[in-house]
Amino acid sequence: MSPKTPSLSQPQSLKKKKFTGVFGDVYGTMMLLPKEVELENKPTPSFDFRLPVPDFSRAFKDVMKTREAAEFLSGALAGAMTKAVLAPLETIRTRMVVGVGSKNISGSFLEVIEAQGWTGLWAGNAINMLRIIPTQAIELGTFECVKRTMTSAQEKWKRNDGPKVQFGPVSFNLSLSWISPVAVAGAAAGFVSTLACHPLEVLKDRLTVSPEAYPNLSIAISTIYKDGGIGAFYAGLSPTLIGMLPYSTCYYFMYETVKKSYCESKNKKSLSRPELLLIGAVSGLTASTISFPLEVARKRLMVGALHGKCPPNMVAALSEVIKEQGIMGLYRGWGASCLKVMPSSGITWMFYEAWKDILLVQRLPL
Repeated sequence: MSPKTPSLSQPQSLKKKKFTGVFGDVYGTMMLLPKEVELENKPTPSFDFRLPVPDFSRAFKDVMKTREAAEFLSGALAGAMTKAVLAPLETIRTRMVVGVGSKNISGSFLEVIEAQGWTGLWAGNAINMLRIIPTQAIELGTFECVKRTMTSAQEKWKRNDGPKVQFGPVSFNLSLSWISPVAVAGAAAGFVSTLACHPLEVLKDRLTVSPEAYPNLSIAISTIYKDGGIGAFYAGLSPTLIGMLPYSTCYYFMYETVKKSYCESKNKKSLSRPELLLIGAVSGLTASTISFPLEVARKRLMVGALHGKCPPNMVAALSEVIKEQGIMGLYRGWGASCLKVMPSSGITWMFYEAWKDILLVQRLPL
């Protein structure tokens, strides 16, 4: 009897089984396990490591459609367009106020052109544009916001008789009716914009008055910081704030008052562009005339270091000017200032009201 030959077929305990893995289908041979210990084929858990990114586009569009955003943007655009046109007058005005070069307007123009060419009239205009965009946006936006807030508070207090202060048997009703919302808003606008943008004003004046020492913006920043640190960028801040308060208050008060009176006299609800240009120019002239001596002291303090002497404070700067040039020295450069301030103020208000009509009144999609 021949010995038993092993069967070529696989035992019943062996079985081909299909495995599924990350590299495709694999066939192999394994021994089946009892049911009670047979491994279960569980799906591999998946992990999603993607971080959700917030969608800011909708929120940004909603913000840009608000009244405040339209007013801030209108102020920025109006300031940029005005400064691009009037940069030469700003250059001549600054030189005359600080006592650099000729004492008359035509002589200052010729000196700048001979020394630096026509482009010299726009010296410092790049930093001036960087300065005026945030300055005008903050200033005009703050003015509108504070004026609305003050007007709303006055109306609310008037309806509710205002808050009362009790001193024993005597009580007093506080009232805001005697406060002008326009005057308060004008002072707040000048104060806030000055605090925010004063370093840019310092840079602009240095680039304008002494281009040989400060040929470009980066050198000006590094030189000023090296000479005086962060505080050097705020040189003349105190007289600037003191001078800005009467100027800004008078400027906005005059504009709103003249505009309202003119509309009532002509029975108009809105003004034409030439009318806005004229009213803005008159407002700028009045405010500049009142506050010009403080402007002279401010400029002296800001650029005094260029001449090797810097007055310690505003009173000292005013005294120095009077001692050297007499009382009329406080108004040196006033003519050039008016030539700059009047068209600048008029054009700014004209552009500002025009942009508000586009961005606010018509509510065009942004």
